[in-house]
Amino acid sequence: MSKHFKILSLAAGLALAPFAALAEDTPHSASTVVAVVDGTEITLGHLATARSRLPQQFIELEDEVLYKALLDQLINQTVLANRFEGEMPAPIQRRLDNERRSLLAATVITQIVDERLTEAALREAYNEAYEGAAPDKEYQAAHILVETQEDALALVKELEEGADFAELAKTRSTGPSGPNGGDLGWFGKGMMVPEFQNAVEALAEGAISAPVQTQFGWHVIRLNETRLADQPTFEEMRAELENSLYNKIIDEELERLRKAGDIQLTAEGKVDPAILKEDSLLTE
Repeated sequence: MSKHFKILSLAAGLALAPFAALAEDTPHSASTVVAVVDGTEITLGHLATARSRLPQQFIELEDEVLYKALLDQLINQTVLANRFEGEMPAPIQRRLDNERRSLLAATVITQIVDERLTEAALREAYNEAYEGAAPDKEYQAAHILVETQEDALALVKELEEGADFAELAKTRSTGPSGPNGGDLGWFGKGMMVPEFQNAVEALAEGAISAPVQTQFGWHVIRLNETRLADQPTFEEMRAELENSLYNKIIDEELERLRKAGDIQLTAEGKVDPAILKEDSLLTE
């Protein structure tokens, strides 16, 4: 029976059981002791940590039910753990080592980010990216999509002879924009497939392209208008800047620590990576 299923089963059985809450004057802190098992203290911090690792369906249980279930779970674990005698088994010690490494590393990352990912740093990153940078160009274009180059060439000829672009798009285009006269609205660099984007950027306003082939078929494109895009505001870019700066800070710090550290790869080229699949490594 899994740990989570055990808690759920216990909680279900306790749904109608009486519950003795902590006294109102009990200090509410992580160090508040809620049980002592053979000299081992269980605190509110232990309970909160256990709760934080539960799946959502258990967290949604009534507070009193979940509290009692978690407390009983930790009491059961404690009486069992206190029964253990002898040397710590190597597989358990390795798991503890990895868990300790992971938790401490996460703590250090939080400390580094709290120190360096500041409002001033975000503003500086924004200014570096956008202050004084030339605004991007945006394009408003329409197209007619057909299956073959011959069909596209025939369209170009009709347009040169004075045919209406929007009407041809409505009657001949196989693309979803056809009913709207081929109108694609405004788009910026990188929003279209490269062949289409390059063709648009090479056109003068009002000009019609030669047939352009993409993965979707053959296009005849008309560039209607261009404009310079507004620079995004700091608040619009905040989330992206935070993510980028977060990664930059951690990468820089890891590089610094690895260079400063004494790292020795003692088995490089001597270990077959497939050996990690061996179950014996988990038990010996």
